[in-house]
Amino acid sequence: MYFRSQRKYQGDVSLSDSLDSDGEGSALSLMDVIRVDDDMLENLDTRESCQKVRRCVDRCLSGREAKVITLRYGLDGEPPRTQREIAAACGISRSYVSRLEKKALEKLREAMEQHE
Repeated sequence: MYFRSQRKYQGDVSLSDSLDSDGEGSALSLMDVIRVDDDMLENLDTRESCQKVRRCVDRCLSGREAKVITLRYGLDGEPPRTQREIAAACGISRSYVSRLEKKALEKLREAMEQHE
C-alpha cells in the first residue's frame, strides 16, 4: 500500500536537487539554473518611470526646456551633459541653462504629482 501511495510522487523534483557539480565539487542545483534575477521587477519599474518622464517632458515643457532636460539627463539615449556643454550647444549662457533646468524640473515635478 505504501509503495502505491508514493507512486504519484515519483516524478516530483525538488528545486534544491543537485544536477551536476563543477571541478571544485560545488553542486549546481535546479534553482541555480532557473532562478530569475531579483532586479527584474526593479528594471521594469525603472523603464516605466523613464517612459512616464519622457511623456511629461514632451507634453509639459516648452521646446527649449525639453531640449535642456533631455540633454542634461540623457533622455535621448546619450550620456548626460553638463550645463556648460548644453550652453555651448544651444548658444546660451550656463546660468540661463541653470534657470531653464530649475523651471523645467519644477514643471515636471508638478506634472508627475498630478498623474500619480
